[in-house]
Amino acid sequence: MTSEITTPAELKKMDPVFGQLSFDNHEQIVFCNDKDTGLKAIIGIHNTVMGPALGGTRMWNYTNEWEALNDVLRLSRGMTYKSAITGLNLGGGKAVIIGDAKTDKTPEMITRFGQFVNSLSGKYITAEDVGTTTEDMDRIHEVTKFVTGISIEKGGSGNPSPVTAYGVYMGMKAAAKYQFGSDSLAGKKVLVQGNGHVGETLISHLTKEGAIVFVSDIHQDKMENMVAKYGAQIFTGADLYAADVDIYSPCALGATINDDTIYKIKAKVIAGAANNQLAVEAVHGPILRERGIAYAPDFLINAGGIINVYGELVKYAEGEAMRKTENIYNTTLEIFSFADKNNLTTQQAAMQIAENRIAQRKKENAAK
Repeated sequence: MTSEITTPAELKKMDPVFGQLSFDNHEQIVFCNDKDTGLKAIIGIHNTVMGPALGGTRMWNYTNEWEALNDVLRLSRGMTYKSAITGLNLGGGKAVIIGDAKTDKTPEMITRFGQFVNSLSGKYITAEDVGTTTEDMDRIHEVTKFVTGISIEKGGSGNPSPVTAYGVYMGMKAAAKYQFGSDSLAGKKVLVQGNGHVGETLISHLTKEGAIVFVSDIHQDKMENMVAKYGAQIFTGADLYAADVDIYSPCALGATINDDTIYKIKAKVIAGAANNQLAVEAVHGPILRERGIAYAPDFLINAGGIINVYGELVKYAEGEAMRKTENIYNTTLEIFSFADKNNLTTQQAAMQIAENRIAQRKKENAAK
């Protein structure tokens, strides 16, 4: 028998999950595999001190399983801070399904995933995200009660995207108030990158207020639709990160603020719906601060969706989700003020406040 030689690259892939930077003290990671349906999914449960971990299920055609793992770890960690900063009694979790939502997803696969969620007995509660729909949540609801974002017809709150977009809009107005002295977006040039459900609703809010909106998306038809419906303009420059705009709003996938883009950015405000916009928080947050760019932390201003679906668990009064989401405006201003007073980046400030709330709850739980 011949022995196989393990290369350094292979050894790197064999590093323990616990040693990954993005692991960040996750409580539990669940790998879900079902040969019959082709399901390959990962559920990340970051922290349940504040309550059960609630977060959406993303279906994406990842390059490899390590990329999927890193994504679910970063996303679930972000959900912990998102819930804590908005004062919800929820922990942080997220799930990813590996595959192309357009070609690989089947009803049987979604049902099987729901059964995996159910096996966690409520420690993780799922919802929709990129690549999944309200219809998928309805299907999951057939096999587990641990799901939110189900259709209004079935007793849920429906698609959370409009509420998410409203929160981003409120956060953007607050960031404009901080940076420009007024929260009016009339006449401001705003580049919205990603014209999906959230991006479109945000574009609608912006154009109604009189902002000059430029759009960018990997799908030409989506951009053309934004032009036809809202009078937006398609960004045609060579490099969207160097666009001469007042506000850059990333509403697609994360990590667009990275080593390659950060010094190109001319916008004075960054406020968008995408998760994990800073590729490396400890590096890119301080650079934005040094460059005088007002960054509205993504996990704060895109929290409208989770505020909305949380209402399915606690039964908000009608309109309460929108009122709570509108308060993102005030919280964003508080974060900017706290950051300035304590010489922190806005990302650090928001995380510190969230961590303080988690630590307080942990102390209260221990005293019971």
